[in-house]
Amino acid sequence: MLVVTTLQYVAECYLSTAAMFLFLRAFNYSPAPPFSRPGWGYDVFLSFRGEDTRKNFTDHLYTALLQAGIHTFRDDDDLLRGEEISSQILKAIQESKVSIVVFSKGYASSTWCLDELEKILDCRHSTGQIVLPVFYDIGPSDIRKQTGSFAEAFDRHEERFKERMEKVQKWRKALVEAANLSGLDLHSVANGHESKFVQKIVQEVSSKLNPRYMNVAAYPVGIDSQVKDIIAMLSVGTNEVRTVGIYGMPGIGKTAIAKAVFNQLCHKFEGSCFLLNTRKSSAQHNGLLQLQEQLLCDSFTEKTWLADVDAGINGIKSQFCRKRVLVILDDIDRMEQMHALVGERGWFGPGSRIVITTRDEHLLTQLEVVKKYPAKELNHEESLQLLSWHAFREPHPGIEYVELSKVLVDCVGGVPLALEVLGSYLFRRSIPEWTSAIEKLKKNPHRQIQSQLKTSFDDLDGDKLKGMFLDIACFFIGMDKDYVGKILDGRGFYPEIDINILRERSLLTVNSENKLQMHNLLRDMGREIICQMDPNPGKRSRLWLHEDVMEVLQKCSGTEVVEGIMLDAQASKDAFLSTTSLAPTTSQASKDVVLSTTSFARMTSLQLLQFSGGQLLGHYEHVSEALIWLCWHKCSLRTLPHKFQLDSLVVLDMQHSEIRELWKKTKCLNNLKVLDLSHSMFFVKTPNFSGLPSLERLILENCENIADIHQSIGELKKLVFLNLKGCRSLKNLPESLPSTLETLNTTGCIRLEKFPEHFGDVQGLIEVQANKTEVHHLPSSIGNLKKLKKLFVCGCGYGYVPELAMYSEEIVIKQQPFLPLSFSGLSSLTTLHISNRHLSNSNTSVNLGSLSSLQDLKLASNDFSELPAGIGHLPKLEILDLSACRNLLFISEIPSSLRTLVALDCISLEKVSIQSKTAPDLLLSRCGKLAEIQGLESVENKPVIRMENCNNLSNNFKELLLQVLSKGKLPDIVLPGSDVPHWFTQYQRAISSSTFRIPTISVGLIQGLIVWTVYADTCKDKLFSYSSLCSASIRKKNDNTELFYTRPYFGISSKDEDHSWVIYIPFSRIQGTIEGGDELEVSVKPGNGTTLRKCGAQLIF
Repeated sequence: MLVVTTLQYVAECYLSTAAMFLFLRAFNYSPAPPFSRPGWGYDVFLSFRGEDTRKNFTDHLYTALLQAGIHTFRDDDDLLRGEEISSQILKAIQESKVSIVVFSKGYASSTWCLDELEKILDCRHSTGQIVLPVFYDIGPSDIRKQTGSFAEAFDRHEERFKERMEKVQKWRKALVEAANLSGLDLHSVANGHESKFVQKIVQEVSSKLNPRYMNVAAYPVGIDSQVKDIIAMLSVGTNEVRTVGIYGMPGIGKTAIAKAVFNQLCHKFEGSCFLLNTRKSSAQHNGLLQLQEQLLCDSFTEKTWLADVDAGINGIKSQFCRKRVLVILDDIDRMEQMHALVGERGWFGPGSRIVITTRDEHLLTQLEVVKKYPAKELNHEESLQLLSWHAFREPHPGIEYVELSKVLVDCVGGVPLALEVLGSYLFRRSIPEWTSAIEKLKKNPHRQIQSQLKTSFDDLDGDKLKGMFLDIACFFIGMDKDYVGKILDGRGFYPEIDINILRERSLLTVNSENKLQMHNLLRDMGREIICQMDPNPGKRSRLWLHEDVMEVLQKCSGTEVVEGIMLDAQASKDAFLSTTSLAPTTSQASKDVVLSTTSFARMTSLQLLQFSGGQLLGHYEHVSEALIWLCWHKCSLRTLPHKFQLDSLVVLDMQHSEIRELWKKTKCLNNLKVLDLSHSMFFVKTPNFSGLPSLERLILENCENIADIHQSIGELKKLVFLNLKGCRSLKNLPESLPSTLETLNTTGCIRLEKFPEHFGDVQGLIEVQANKTEVHHLPSSIGNLKKLKKLFVCGCGYGYVPELAMYSEEIVIKQQPFLPLSFSGLSSLTTLHISNRHLSNSNTSVNLGSLSSLQDLKLASNDFSELPAGIGHLPKLEILDLSACRNLLFISEIPSSLRTLVALDCISLEKVSIQSKTAPDLLLSRCGKLAEIQGLESVENKPVIRMENCNNLSNNFKELLLQVLSKGKLPDIVLPGSDVPHWFTQYQRAISSSTFRIPTISVGLIQGLIVWTVYADTCKDKLFSYSSLCSASIRKKNDNTELFYTRPYFGISSKDEDHSWVIYIPFSRIQGTIEGGDELEVSVKPGNGTTLRKCGAQLIF
């Protein structure tokens, strides 16, 4: 099923306004603090009745807790007590991880104690604070039922607070809640022995508290957002046993993230354990056994000795099966580690959570871990900040170091390990030292970083996999995976599986364009391995450094060890010119690097040769016969020499060359799979293809002088891809094309007038791109192409498009005088674009309702005033684009499946109607007559709505929008104009921030916050321009804590015209503790070309 987000649609289908729609997923609000640690002041808060237990039981308990290393708060004797609980006590409760409530017979007689208890339970609800009731000389039943001394105490309270009975009721409720919690009773636990009872309490607190919080990092930049993601994946509140895996390259921060997760969650479990560096520990003598003992000991605070691993497995099963535990296994690399430590989910009690960090994503697949999280690199700003903390002990570098810091960040990317190591290495070093270190780093990786990263290379299985990694690191980064795969296959590697293995080991990525990507640090690690092979470059297996290659070729020092060479002759030319003190002459500036073929004579194992520009003179029989890949861009040869032995060649890539024809006679290259002569402007004659039986891909893009294709192409039994795009002189296609062909591109063949009559015999065709040709009629046989999914015929001379097979999935028809005769039978069609005035009121009788698989429908720039029939009955339609339909009056009957409706510049549009409870995102900018969107008040989801320059909106509709927004049913809206409602009182003019104080009422009554910003676009160059309002943020001024931020909003508006951006922020999304009296600052940072008129915020109760 095709799933297309609005943002993808805008980028691919409506590029002219692409930047406008970046806002679509911009409001996934997330808390801001990029640099927070647990704000605990105490491990334990002791709540007790001083007259009952201060100098006996509580004193013994306090001392025992301190001796156990547990930082405990106990109010002192001289603390001045008033009517209400002091701010010092409140602060201590809030900053404690655990509260121990010592219930004694006189506890309820103290209003101070009852206020403490109420605050403790508030913290239990809001922050997950652990509460441990201790029943000293009174049982939980007496407290729950409030009998005996508790009944007497409440009689007095009710008399004293008869005007404030709600306060008394809150105390009663708090006592009932506390008595129902799992606690410890002196008589049932220790049979009245206080010393044993104290020991049991300390043991219980230690197991729950786990005071050994993990040291996350000296400067944990960029961790919080990832921790939040993982905690959400863990979903701690549910009862199933859940496992989450964190994977990524070495040094990316997996362990730090896992430590931060542990610190936030460990107190919520009955037992918890963090097994650090499992890979290294398990490799030691009895390593797995020791890890099992640590797991049992850390989780239950009792030392355990095990006979063997099997005994450990049985012990873990029996001890954990009824316990709710958190277990984190760091740096797992083998299945046996998992089997010995966490085996199966059934080993653990309901609600248990297991977190695994690993470099190997496939290991998580083997373990059937469903929830997998890729650890992310730091972004540029975070990287700069982390580097600065380590290099300067400040969040930002000094002005004189800014540019050098940016260069260093660009070199190593967002890998925390590298930033920490290099930052510490450069601490208090001078600018010349920084400059020298950066130059050194570009050639030689830092030893400590290299050592850490190389462990992943060493763990690869076998020389083949290691060799393939080194090939990619030296030659193939940024290239198409399938293209490289054919070369690696020719080298004897196994790219189909091994590229995936490298990806799973976090040593390689494949981007959305199918390009191989590798982090700079991993690339440099691989290349350094090659450099360490031998100090003599001629005795290394791969050469890529320009100076090394030139040395080897000029000195003829290459040996049979060399397998691959990469040389950019332009770099040689630049180096030559840079060493010339005088301005270069014309001959110098145009001079190519000239090398001799004899330089290659001793390199008999050479299989990979990438050569850009330059000249290679001499006898080509000196060049290795083992060549698998010849990539010679900008080759100056007119034809390849006959004695150039290419029998082993798999890929011949001669882009931008001066080749006229490849060879004079038919040449037999049985292994050749890819032939690419793109942009070879002088290429006039294709070869006889009968000698290329294995050819799979033929690319002749922009070979402007080719007039025809050799008829022998029809004999190729493996050809799947033929690219003739931009062959401006091509007049005819061969009458016979291979039946195996899957993709044909003739776009821009402006002299091509027809397709072969038997075009329908090419049964393998899946995609045909034939835009901008002179073809007037498609052959009738095209209806036989039952595998055809995509047909692009834009800007051509077609007068007739036959009825297509029912299997077609995508048709794009633009600027054509006629529509297809029928849409019937196209049950697999997923994409249909009919643009530029094909449809008017006279032919809107065309019924689209039969297109049951249609997901993307673009009807932009048509002349109809009402929609074609059947649109409302399309069950899978996700995107509908009606932009620039200037006569369209109404939009109704929108299918419930629709995710995005785009109707920009519909200047006659008056009304949009929503019948479903699920509305699509609505992009309606510059619809000057639009008055309202009907049905919006009944919508239950949260659509994005944009109505810039819709200046005819009714006042009633604007009020309705604000009502819907204030109920949290819209994330934000953008409206024309600067009018702020009369009830919106907290705003100020011409500034980017607004400050207000939280009222001294229950914060729980506050539903949310509306931020209102009025802005104008002041760009001078365009009538309409893009405007951006950078992240709106909320900060608590008391302690400068950032509580909330949005990502940037992008919009489009007319110059100097005021618009209002209105955001609704649910109070539940604001992170951190807020109390009555706190002062909050809301700020909005304007983007380039944007001027703020006023900004403000309003609380919604």
